[in-house]
Amino acid sequence: MVKGKKLESKKKDSDKVYKELEVLKLMLARALADYDNLNKRVERERGTLAKIASLGILTRLLPVLDNLESAQDHLQDAGLAICIGEFKKILNEDGLVEVKPKVGEEFDQETMEAIEVVAGKRDNIISEVTLTGWKFEDGQIVRHAKVKVSKADIDN
Repeated sequence: MVKGKKLESKKKDSDKVYKELEVLKLMLARALADYDNLNKRVERERGTLAKIASLGILTRLLPVLDNLESAQDHLQDAGLAICIGEFKKILNEDGLVEVKPKVGEEFDQETMEAIEVVAGKRDNIISEVTLTGWKFEDGQIVRHAKVKVSKADIDN
């Protein structure tokens, strides 16, 4: 009988250890999942912070690009055209896309800013582009394109 009680006691101890082992396995799996989620969140935040940091620099550099393009319109210099192309290439490599509306297209308030309303045949049609815009590839606007928009019933 003593031998039977010892076996029963060992079995209870073994079951207890097995249950504790299962609990520890679940805790480890949960900890690993939490760690993986933390790594993913840190990477997302790092990317967001990099974008925010570059946004400040970009808003200061875009007027320089505008000045170069304005000078190119007057000078038609090959060297200046190469510099402008390289400037835009760097912006594109950093995930920026130029917003280039065309005359005759419909006005898009998400990517454009209407700076003037002029008489026209139809409403909300771009009649002139005064400044191109820029946005990140994911859609976040850095600078709205500035356009003049037509309105059909303007009395001049």
